[in-house]
Amino acid sequence: MFQLGKTIVSEDIIEKDFVCNLSACKGACCIDGDAGAPLELAETKIMEDIYPKVKPFLRKEGIAAIEEQGVFITTENGEFETPLINGADCAYVIFDKKGTALCAIEEAHNQGEINWKKPVSCHLYPVRVKDYTEFSAVNYHKWEICDDACTLGKELQVPVYKFVKQALIRKFGEDWYMQLEKVAETYKR
Repeated sequence: MFQLGKTIVSEDIIEKDFVCNLSACKGACCIDGDAGAPLELAETKIMEDIYPKVKPFLRKEGIAAIEEQGVFITTENGEFETPLINGADCAYVIFDKKGTALCAIEEAHNQGEINWKKPVSCHLYPVRVKDYTEFSAVNYHKWEICDDACTLGKELQVPVYKFVKQALIRKFGEDWYMQLEKVAETYKR
């Protein structure tokens, strides 16, 4: 672990390689698991604002889940997440013709309907950020459904921090990312 400003960063984001391989996993991270995508407080307002423009991109099951549970849910711990369809798929998941899970929010963004890409936690994956009072912990999340992404990342020699560069800049800023690159340059892989 090393410190960058008010973050404590796991060396795994420099050591591990990762490139999403949607053709292999079919977007399993959006349909497996037992919780929705984590949301920041500021993102809950965005989710409310964009829902009317995202709704036309959603599946009927997603619309039903959102209209029953809300555009986001609050967990027992007071954290915010996207709602789930029957405790599985993220309510914002759609599928392409090949059966690959995609994000309706991102699709609305790609079609020019909204100017927000998707929740930062989704954009950052496989990096997970946990905010504490004095600092944020920046960790690599290892999940077996992403084994193909690890293999592809190793093949292409793309470390996690480079794969999620734009998301890290979005979350922490350009200066923070430049400091991370300096640490990575001095780090022996």
